[in-house]
Amino acid sequence: MKIRGYRIELGEIESRLAACEGVREAVVLARDAAAGQPSRLVAYYERDGEREGVVTMEGLRAHLQASLPEYMVPTAYVEVTAWPLTSNGKLDRRALPIPEQQAAGERSGYTAPEGELEAGLAHLWAQLLGVDRVGRHDNFFALGGHSLLAVRLISAARKVLDIELALTSLFLSPTIAELAISVQASEMVLKATASTVSTEASGQMTSAELRALRLQSSPIQSVSRDSRDIPASFAQQRLWFLSQMSASSDAYHIAQGVELTGALDHAALQWSLDRLVERHESLRTTFEAVDGVPYQRIGEPAAFALSIHDLSGLDDVQSQSQLSALQEQETRAAFDLEHGPLLRGRLIVLAADRHVLLLTMHHIVSDGWSMGVLSRELEALYSARVRGEADPLPALPVQYADYAMWQRERLSGDRLARESDYWRQTLQGAPALLALPTDRPRPAEQDYRGALLDVQLDAGLTQALKALSLKQGGTLYMTLLAAWAVVLSRLSGQTDVVVGTPVANRGRSEVEGLIGFFVNTLSVRVDLEEGDLEDGPTASALIDQVKQRVLLAQEHQELPFEQVVEVVNPARSLSYAPIFQTM
Repeated sequence: MKIRGYRIELGEIESRLAACEGVREAVVLARDAAAGQPSRLVAYYERDGEREGVVTMEGLRAHLQASLPEYMVPTAYVEVTAWPLTSNGKLDRRALPIPEQQAAGERSGYTAPEGELEAGLAHLWAQLLGVDRVGRHDNFFALGGHSLLAVRLISAARKVLDIELALTSLFLSPTIAELAISVQASEMVLKATASTVSTEASGQMTSAELRALRLQSSPIQSVSRDSRDIPASFAQQRLWFLSQMSASSDAYHIAQGVELTGALDHAALQWSLDRLVERHESLRTTFEAVDGVPYQRIGEPAAFALSIHDLSGLDDVQSQSQLSALQEQETRAAFDLEHGPLLRGRLIVLAADRHVLLLTMHHIVSDGWSMGVLSRELEALYSARVRGEADPLPALPVQYADYAMWQRERLSGDRLARESDYWRQTLQGAPALLALPTDRPRPAEQDYRGALLDVQLDAGLTQALKALSLKQGGTLYMTLLAAWAVVLSRLSGQTDVVVGTPVANRGRSEVEGLIGFFVNTLSVRVDLEEGDLEDGPTASALIDQVKQRVLLAQEHQELPFEQVVEVVNPARSLSYAPIFQTM
């Protein structure tokens, strides 16, 4: 199954958990979290009275962290004394208890939040981190937080608590108590600024004006679809131009395959797909050029064209061969951006109780986050339909077209100038090309042919890197990025290295549940000569440098990469990508 976009093998977690000292048997389930949040993993275990060992949540979690990636480590642990069984003697998973408050939140040294602000922050942390309670001295990153969740926390704090957090504030003040003090200090500065402004204006600043000063941005609002043309977002405009140069390329196709086991209700599946297309305007959007500029055209809701291929009469070898051919065909078939549709699907029947659902979208209306939204909503809609229930999904506050128009209005004037100045100064003088020692000449024009090589770090090294990251006040991502910069520097002989990194770019709560193209690409420049030593910075200093530059890049993530390229104006070549060549 998938949780937060990761493939999860529940059986593997169960076997590792059963190997813990003092555990006789273990079961792991994915339980629904708060509304609108991905499911969370819950571990159920039975003690083994014949084996020594004190079983605690901290001990079980530490045992699993040593051999499993973080996304496969359960967030809640529940002890059972007797497993609930069905009438035929099998485990009744639905009867397993929902984790109690202490099951996921019991940690040594827990101290309850103090005051309204701390309580509000703790509630938001618990929702995002998938735990039941958060103490005022708990560390956001020690609980599993990372940069992406930090951005979501900022968005939630803006919407729920009416406060504006800076990403750097969370890294400098990673506990509830410290962050609350930081927020209160910022509010004092804000009120002083408001007092000065209102005095100069010879009037009293209204609460609405004070809130606008605090948030420094207007909300995304739904706008009329009839009053004016709807422009493509900056990212959509870039992909549209690329498609004009290479319409047959499948480089920007996003494909996903899901194996469905058990009885399938075809009518419920069709209804669910129809409902998704109706719910998300982006799934029925096409692009029309007006004077060489692309505009969004939103079509009326219509039935989703799901093609069905029946392979149930073939033997296993033939069936697998045909399935592979259909997958290849589905992934590579060209999209027509002007006429659409830009979402398509195939249902492949392998047997009466075994199907494969293939869904493919063009990147211009989707991204990796969107695929997670689509999967969760499809599951929720299908399950409700099978049970005869109504649509369980809440109404969307805005659509992607609203975001595109908001983005165009927001990235203008002084804000556009500030964002442009930051990237111009940050990347000024950066090397145009990373000279890696390849075993053949770089071709005159780059293509998308390449190989994939997986590299795994062992459990011991992984844990040591996590510990180092926490010690440095950063994340595992920042530590690995610093290490990657060192590798690139030693291979190329260059001490000035620029690395690209994708960012979700969903810093507003209004767009978290949308299917659309939001993702942006940031450029992180690393100086391998910065420091007092002749041979460059120490590891600690380098990680700290990368941490600061990552935070600054994320605080300036709104300016689309294509506009950063225009601002920096590097040397252009068809043989390599501008600004950076590794990601």
